[in-house]
Parts: sequence; structure tokens; C-alpha cells
Amino acid sequence: MQPFRLLQKTLEQAPAGRYLFTAGDFSPLFPDLSVAALRMLLSRAVEQELLLRICKGVYIYSKADYQKGLVLYHTASRLREGSLSYLSLESVLSEAGLISRIPPGWITLMTRGRSGKINCGPWGIIEFIHTQRKSETLAEELTFDDRYGLRRASVKLALRDMRLARRPMDLINMNMMEKP
Repeated sequence: MQPFRLLQKTLEQAPAGRYLFTAGDFSPLFPDLSVAALRMLLSRAVEQELLLRICKGVYIYSKADYQKGLVLYHTASRLREGSLSYLSLESVLSEAGLISRIPPGWITLMTRGRSGKINCGPWGIIEFIHTQRKSETLAEELTFDDRYGLRRASVKLALRDMRLARRPMDLINMNMMEKP
């Protein structure tokens, strides 16, 4: 079977709810293809609109049903698999109602990986901020958010992360913290 047709068939048979793929997900499908040939295949799939490119190495199956508001979170999860990363900073504080001015389509995470901003085109931007802290020192203040597929900091940890990352604290409405 031709590689493009095999890719198409595999995507059509993906389990319900599976819409996001990394380039590495496709490698086992095509063990005989070089890295360059796999890149060409994926580029062709994007050109043919079988896949939508979110950012380097991450794709959405265009015919899959997915919640557009969760794409950034799921992408962040896939980008830093195997490395401690958790939703924090402005993202957590905004959801808690302590910050009102966070740009739409922008999520912030702390990570043991490197810092950087990942442009995900129309879906938004993922910002990773490096931390030296180890997961065992954070365990009590992290929960897993099934909806996002990510760990999430408590408000207390997000505030601490804001200070450590030297983020502007003037956006935070501390009066809201005192309310039940």
C-alpha cells in the first residue's frame, strides 16, 4: 500500500477522541521511510488537508471531531511528554478569577524542559517557563486535569511561580483571594 493511502487509512481508523498526532506517532507505521521521506509525507498530508499542522511536529486529523478550545492544552501535553510540565502562572490565576487580562489563546506552563513560546497559528500560543524544581517537591500542589491532559498548579503554587518567574504581579487582584 502506498504510504499516503496507509496514512489516510490509519487516521480514518483512529479511535474516537483521538485527533492529535506527533510526527513520532507515525514513525512506526513507516519503518522503511527515512526521516526526510516521512517529513515529505506529512507535508503532502497537510497540503491535501488530511492533516492540519498545529506547530512543528504536531498535527490534527482534519476529519476528527475535537473541541477547539482544548487544542492548545492537548498540544502542550504532547510537546512535553516525559518531562515535568504543569499549567500555572497566568493561566491558573485567570481561571481562578484573580487575573482578568490574559490574552485569549495563550496558555502558560512551568516545565523542567526549556523555556520558549510555541506559536500554534490560529489556535494560539503556548508559553513554557523553565523551573529547576523537582516534581516530588511540588506533588502536593499539583493535580491532574483530565480535560486538559495536564497537571495543574494550585493557586498558591501559581502565585509562587509568578514571583519566581519574575512575572508582573500588578495584574493580580489579591482582594479576590480573600472571598470564599
